[in-house]
Amino acid sequence: MKYPLAKPHIGKKEEHYALEALRSGVLSIGPKVEAFEERFARFVGTKHAVAVSSGTAGLHLALIAAGIKEGDEVITPPFSFVASANAILYVGAKPIFVDVDPHTYNIDSEKIESAITPKTAAILVVHILGQCAAMDRILSIAKKHKLKIIEDACESLGATQMGLDGRKRMAGTFGESGIFAFYPNKQMTTGEGGMIVTNSGKLDALFRSLRNQGRGKNREWLNHERLGYNYRLPEMSAALGLAQLEKITFLIRERQKMAAWYERCLALHAGRIIMPYVAPRNTHTYFVYTVLLPRGASREMIMQKLGRAGIATKPYLPSIHLFSFYRKRFGYRSGNFPVSEDVSKRVLALPFYIGLKKSDVAFIAHALARAMP
Repeated sequence: MKYPLAKPHIGKKEEHYALEALRSGVLSIGPKVEAFEERFARFVGTKHAVAVSSGTAGLHLALIAAGIKEGDEVITPPFSFVASANAILYVGAKPIFVDVDPHTYNIDSEKIESAITPKTAAILVVHILGQCAAMDRILSIAKKHKLKIIEDACESLGATQMGLDGRKRMAGTFGESGIFAFYPNKQMTTGEGGMIVTNSGKLDALFRSLRNQGRGKNREWLNHERLGYNYRLPEMSAALGLAQLEKITFLIRERQKMAAWYERCLALHAGRIIMPYVAPRNTHTYFVYTVLLPRGASREMIMQKLGRAGIATKPYLPSIHLFSFYRKRFGYRSGNFPVSEDVSKRVLALPFYIGLKKSDVAFIAHALARAMP
């Protein structure tokens, strides 16, 4: 492909830091991880950050720490990467899907209360594609019904929302814990890896134990106090993360700049191609750049035409409840969550990575317009 869907922005500093970690002889549980955690917490504005092996691992540990157990229900949107719902199953709870807002694709906060039952224990909010869900309303509902809030911010690093109280906060800092992921197509990368953030010292200690096989508070070798997991982040990955954090403002601004290029290039086709909507009081950090195709258009045919022009594309995202596993286990069917299903049928991710020039974006936008029926 002339234009892949995504690729990481790796420079000399990432190479230098990773080599430094390799040559140190300390490849796990070392100073790079500690420094990465400290600087990440400072960036998002929380007291604590705990590095883990993936965003999925972070979601799993956050649900354990929140006390979610077998028989509980956790409200979450169906328009998300499957890990958000799967993590709920890991702890024996049941994901209760709530349809999404047709503009932002985040959970529709006005539909949450009708899904609450005596078994509801938490809301697992997903900040989808690069912007925050409607947190003022969600926080109010959680407080009213005494529910925990866990934030899947894996796709929305650096995204902010101005609350009704005038306070600007980052995705991942509203609930008792927030989770980020650093897969190579994210706003920043560590290869594989994730981070849990919290303002609770008690949760911070618990996360550190759980990620390291349940090791005790004094970290004495082979002293394990609880069931834990091997969810540690290697030093080399943390080294990449440190270098990426040093230029995180640049990485996010470049994505916002490319999104603005796409918006200008596609403006002439706004009647047929719906571009990302940024909610009032939100900033968007664009995990991917998606467009919504017209109803009735053959997405597969459009993707084939773009592919022949050297342009990689991808449907982003399927609705979780329609995966065969979820259909068989819970009896979901088409029509259960119509907004999510409609978006899933029509959404298309375009090439989006630092290194694309304005002329490249113009070429891709023009090719998309030509591929449209």
